[in-house]
Amino acid sequence: MDSPVKVNIAEKLSLFDEHWSPKIVGELNGQHVKLVKLFGEFVWHYHDDEDEMFVVDGRFRMEFRDREVWIERVEFIVVPRGVEHRPVAEEEASVMLFEPASTVDTGNVTGSTVAELDRI
Repeated sequence: MDSPVKVNIAEKLSLFDEHWSPKIVGELNGQHVKLVKLFGEFVWHYHDDEDEMFVVDGRFRMEFRDREVWIERVEFIVVPRGVEHRPVAEEEASVMLFEPASTVDTGNVTGSTVAELDRI
């Protein structure tokens, strides 16, 4: 039997500075728990098979083709599979993602995908 794992989120965030480069900090039930720092605009994309959950410290907006939603500190948003979206952060925001281990950060878009995620 595995032992419980305690993770200090602030400590993990202090280990990296790059933006749009998710780091795996935990796993449960086939899901990865990832931390990522956002700044600027990401690419428009969608995920065919996965929903994504974003929990934020800071603030950013999730753009959809027909609207935008501001996500404030200690809020979260779930983006359903198949919904095209683009996160945009005018100031740096730290985000925790909950998503299936198979999820590729850029979804249906190739070229800027982080192929192998670091575990920290």
